[in-house]
Amino acid sequence: MSETLSLRRPDDWHLHLRDGAALSAVLPHTAQRFARAIVMPNLAPPVTTVAAAKAYRDRILAALPTGLDFQPLMTLYLTDSTPPEEIDRAVESGVVFGAKLYPAGATTNSQSGVTDIRRIDAVLERMAERGLTLQVHGEVTRPEIDVFDREAVFLDTVLAPTVERFPALRVILEHVTTRAGADFVRTARNGVAATITPQHLMMNRNALFQGGLRPHHYCLPVLKTEADRQALIDVVAAGNPRFFLGTDSAPHARHTKEHACGCAGIYSAHAGIELYADVFEQHGFLDRLEEFASGFGADFYGLPRNTARITLRREPWTPPPSYAFGEHELIPYLAGQPINWRLAA
Repeated sequence: MSETLSLRRPDDWHLHLRDGAALSAVLPHTAQRFARAIVMPNLAPPVTTVAAAKAYRDRILAALPTGLDFQPLMTLYLTDSTPPEEIDRAVESGVVFGAKLYPAGATTNSQSGVTDIRRIDAVLERMAERGLTLQVHGEVTRPEIDVFDREAVFLDTVLAPTVERFPALRVILEHVTTRAGADFVRTARNGVAATITPQHLMMNRNALFQGGLRPHHYCLPVLKTEADRQALIDVVAAGNPRFFLGTDSAPHARHTKEHACGCAGIYSAHAGIELYADVFEQHGFLDRLEEFASGFGADFYGLPRNTARITLRREPWTPPPSYAFGEHELIPYLAGQPINWRLAA
């Protein structure tokens, strides 16, 4: 069994970098591993214009440590009042690669999100015409819908009609979590894809309650059943090009996670490729990792595959209990637990 693994340098197609001191704290972890990343726009205030996206990109590049080569791919935050002309500006900017649909109230800083997808039909039509990708947080937010059913209901009531209504619209169901979601993407028309996080490949919802309530395992969409996790394993094992890497690494300060109303998000950027190597090897399809991490996503976005390579070593290591996070501390995924693969210097 080989002790090293060489991969075309991967990309992260769903990432939260925050801003200010928090950005400076977490950016090096991603930039050490990934050549590019789709950067989420749910700042406070959100990134709703191309001008704001360019300014945010400038702040990311200014925070990039010397010697690291990393390209942030920016996104717009859609609201009920986004004008179609902003889509034209996005396509022509050369730095914006998608627009994010947050159903209002679905997750962190989504209060300004879309209240009814039909309100943005003109924007979606322009996106379909111009080839800009719609990146979807796939959950309904109606209080009567069980939190574990929100993805499936979203597929039936929002996403399926939208995909049919706009047959040329390119759509990514980000952080897919369910068998229903995997089946939807697998059988959908051309131009529909999904990202998968490490936590949804590695854990089911029991992990939220092992030995007590585990706030650092709480993310949105929430962890689902073992049958759902296995469905995600199956599509990855099959090497289906509609599914590719998106960590959804989402840093929150420890005190905001360990709180009476704790924030949703799992920080995984510190081991953003190593975690996938662990789970792919555990299930016997490590040979599928390179395409999942370094090929399928670039192909979907119409970008060239990276030419540089990284090396992973089979060398167990343990993430520290915490990382500095501005004036606070950040608890990484699997803090104090062994990870079997390590990024070579």
